Amino acid sequence: MASNASRKLFSAALSLPARERADLAHELLRSLDQSEDPDAAEAWLAEIEKRAREVEAGTAELADWAAVRQRLENRWRKRSG
Repeated sequence: MASNASRKLFSAALSLPARERADLAHELLRSLDQSEDPDAAEAWLAEIEKRAREVEAGTAELADWAAVRQRLENRWRKRSG
């Protein structure tokens, strides 16, 4: 925030209600990531198909949903706390 205009804009943004600040932050972050990876969708599809074949073949290492859920909850608590 080098310029005076930037500081004024930031101050005005901070005076917005929380929901509006969140919406603004979301839109600002989206504006930074304008690049799209044209190969991403194809790569994800290939990965999903590979994993589905592994499950069907019985070679995939599967995890119990309760254990996965607990691991995710623990990770979320560490980040939130």
